[in-house]
Amino acid sequence: MANRPALSTAEGGEADARSKISDSFSFLDVLHANQFEGEFVEPQHAEQVEENFYRGAPPNWLNFYISEQAVSDGNATPFIKRDGYETLKEQIHLRRKGPGTSTIKLFHQQGCGGTTLAMQVLWDLRKTFRCAVLTGSTLDITKVAQHVVSLFTAGSHGHQKTVLLLLNDEFILDILQDTIMEEIAEQDIEIDLPVVILLNCVRSSDGIIHQKARSYELKQKFKTKMRKSIILKKALSDREQADFDMKKEELGRRFGDRCKQFHGFNILQSNFSQAYIRNACATLEHIKRTNKPLKMQLAAFLCLLNAYVPGSYLLESQCLDFLRHEDEDDFSLEDQMQPFSHLIVTFQQDGRAEKKVCMAHNMIAQCCTEQLGDAGVTRSDTTRHFLNSFCKSYVPPCLLGFVKDMLTKREIKIIEDPTGVINEKKETFSRLIQDITKTEDDDKKKGKSQSLSVLKVASKKFDDNPLFPQTLARLYYIEIEDYNEAEIWAKKAKQRAPWSSYVADTLGQVHKIHLKNLKVSAKPREILQLAQKGIEAFEDEERLAENEHMKGKQGDGNKKVLRALNTRGLFGYLEVCSLLYDHLIRHDELWKQVLTKTVSLGSVLKSLGDEKLFRFKELINSLRDLVEKRSEFFDTFLTYSYSVVKKEDPSYISRKTIECYKKYVGDAEPNDQLQKAFHKLKQKLAVTSPGVLSCLERCTRSDTKDIAVWWKEICQHKHSATHALLNYVLANIMLINLKEPPSSSDYQSSFTDKMPLAPEMHPEFHMLALLLCWPTDGEDKLASDLPHLIQNILYSYEQEYKSLFRSRYLRPIFFLGPGQGLNRLVHRRNLEILWTQDALQDPKTNWRNDDVFRNPTVKDKLLRVKGVVRNYRLYATFGGTEIKLDVNQKDSLWNSGHVFFYVGFTISGPVAYNVHRRTEGKKMKLLKSFPSTN
Repeated sequence: MANRPALSTAEGGEADARSKISDSFSFLDVLHANQFEGEFVEPQHAEQVEENFYRGAPPNWLNFYISEQAVSDGNATPFIKRDGYETLKEQIHLRRKGPGTSTIKLFHQQGCGGTTLAMQVLWDLRKTFRCAVLTGSTLDITKVAQHVVSLFTAGSHGHQKTVLLLLNDEFILDILQDTIMEEIAEQDIEIDLPVVILLNCVRSSDGIIHQKARSYELKQKFKTKMRKSIILKKALSDREQADFDMKKEELGRRFGDRCKQFHGFNILQSNFSQAYIRNACATLEHIKRTNKPLKMQLAAFLCLLNAYVPGSYLLESQCLDFLRHEDEDDFSLEDQMQPFSHLIVTFQQDGRAEKKVCMAHNMIAQCCTEQLGDAGVTRSDTTRHFLNSFCKSYVPPCLLGFVKDMLTKREIKIIEDPTGVINEKKETFSRLIQDITKTEDDDKKKGKSQSLSVLKVASKKFDDNPLFPQTLARLYYIEIEDYNEAEIWAKKAKQRAPWSSYVADTLGQVHKIHLKNLKVSAKPREILQLAQKGIEAFEDEERLAENEHMKGKQGDGNKKVLRALNTRGLFGYLEVCSLLYDHLIRHDELWKQVLTKTVSLGSVLKSLGDEKLFRFKELINSLRDLVEKRSEFFDTFLTYSYSVVKKEDPSYISRKTIECYKKYVGDAEPNDQLQKAFHKLKQKLAVTSPGVLSCLERCTRSDTKDIAVWWKEICQHKHSATHALLNYVLANIMLINLKEPPSSSDYQSSFTDKMPLAPEMHPEFHMLALLLCWPTDGEDKLASDLPHLIQNILYSYEQEYKSLFRSRYLRPIFFLGPGQGLNRLVHRRNLEILWTQDALQDPKTNWRNDDVFRNPTVKDKLLRVKGVVRNYRLYATFGGTEIKLDVNQKDSLWNSGHVFFYVGFTISGPVAYNVHRRTEGKKMKLLKSFPSTN
């Protein structure tokens, strides 16, 4: 009789899992501590599962159990451990001493055993951790977090155990960590050990793997014990080779000649030998293009699918239905597929699922696909035939996903610039579309037409899916430069998903690229007509993006929404305006005055030579103001935040936004002195608070001095607005950070006199109030109501920016350093320069991970503050007052007690960075007004 499912406990025992682990865990495949123990596994079934694995089927938990039992019985050598195995286990154990949540990444090339290695580690640690694989959708992060916490707490009191969770989605790691700790705090669970270790298994391209390996080698000189990632490549060490050779001898004794067809194993054992792969695929060498039998066609389909979509498969029932030999109904798929059967694996991942069919290895799939192409069986023919044969009235969701990936998924490629800087960029099209376009018959024109044909078949088959006409539109405007056809297909995509801003973006891109590639001889009327179409398309995208954003905002407030505001429409608008400007002034320099609103369009129509241009008056009159509005949006967006889903916002967004903004601001200065000062500030991109706060990133020392002077002039004007004083004070803080004397000594008191501030004022006002009133080193009591100031900035931020920055990380703006007054405010750019050791490098510091605070020079610029963690919250104390602060990394709150941290300020208020436990006997610079509570 099988044992009841059990989970490991903190004491090393096992807890009954029936009450907690059930079908309700729709997101997790939980590996029990006693998995398969007490169960009878039929020898024939065990042998088939083992054979399938060595032939190339994906691993399942039973594979590891069978191997474990065979070793204990003395019938087999141990399951082979790749070189990354011990390192991965060591890194996981190191994280048992760490915070509430932590991550480690396993980067691996396709087909080198990465998934097997990750599952093997989970299997071997199932009694040490509560192991699980994330199998469901990752859109509802809150639900995933709840399941992880439930698994952590499963069993009676005191039976908590760290979860080891295997997942493939790289982009949800940070937000999942925070959500898990929020869930722990919300349930008020006391923990004294880590909640979860996230093992992220990332299948990567060869280029990314090589770049990661090179980066790791460069970092080896720092010799840190804790590694962020493990890299597994298609190459065996001498030790691995010896283990594979020994295993090969064992398989030969146990399986005889059958092991010659264990391609999944043999490819690794041969150290990924191309000669072995070509020999295995020799069956296909003499294939003819015409009159191919159905089994040959099916083999071609599987090759195509597995070559271009990792992890893809067909259902056995689909394959048998395709072969449809009425007189062979009793024959198995393997029998019907001879002589190709040895290249194909049929497997079942669990007893309830239908059997799946795939090629034995993706390298075999790639080789066969190339051989078929050489024989005239082209990728395009195979793709069309596959779509017509397998995508009829009903297409299973899994197959639709494979088709979408095959035809539309764009992979990441590595680009190294002349200076050696590595950048990642998306390919223009999917690998299959690129291969069809470039390689078919060595005729690029024919290749493009074949790609079009394939996508048109897919678009017709899936007549409600926008991705295929969207890709067709992109192919037409990028590769073929047929903008009329591109517009037709972009509109078809829009009709299929009229609510989607991302689909709507394609139409704007069509018009933008058309405008970019207009001939120099194009007339202003033609230029303006096309620009207007692009502007209208991007404005429509902006409206749809705002609708999407508002719908996400109307949720219950608990669900984590990963998708941030789509800003492509805003940026596309600026790109069109920039192209419009360049085209028009190339035609006539007089357009520069019109577009910058120095002169009106009506006053120069005769000089421009086309009075019919007057019909564009409304468009032209709106351009400068709308360009400024969108540019200021991006200034705010990028100064205060960056993406958490992607690694960083592309640097070209800021660069191109600034270029467009400067074009429409122009050089002509107004006559009015006040307006002249504003115009100069616009030219220096410092007319807004975010612009002033970015001075250190894009202005010279001299420019920053001028900016402070201009804001002072504006402040002295009798009709100056309140924000002028705000920006004047901020400009002086920028000067102080450049070690320059401020332009005046009365700036601080002038702002303080206007306090208290109304709660509804912009967050920048409240941030400055906090900076001015934050207690200085040596003060004995609070000079102001600090909790109230913090409450005000949080309220103001929620009203002004919270929706905008949803699913984005708030960048720190200032940090608290030693000293008095505003001299102790350290701008983040100064710390980034110390961290990167390069004042000219783009500010790409990842503030989220706290790595910057490892640098001793950075630490010397900051004041270490005392505080206490209690009930998953951080408090700093001033006299008898406790001040609650937000925390940069929520998993630093997993253990109560006294802590040290640095205080930074984002646009939402003060934040504690680099929270660490207090240690005795270590001399540190401390804020005296935050005394120890020992």
